[in-house]
Amino acid sequence: MEVVQIHTPVIELYKLLKLAGQAASGGDAKMAIADGQVKVNGAVETRKRKQISPGDVVEYAGEQCQVIAE
Repeated sequence: MEVVQIHTPVIELYKLLKLAGQAASGGDAKMAIADGQVKVNGAVETRKRKQISPGDVVEYAGEQCQVIAE
């Protein structure tokens, strides 16, 4: 599982996918989320602007990343 460090209290889901390198662009990330391909803490998430906090685990395309604070 990859660890992604954020420098703010929260990050929007689509931005996290870009930051983690799991999506090539914001548009790709938004489409994947809208299509139900992304899970947050084990549950399918379809809100592009879902606020992701340290400790959350995001899964997309078979890859997981855990968010930690700076």
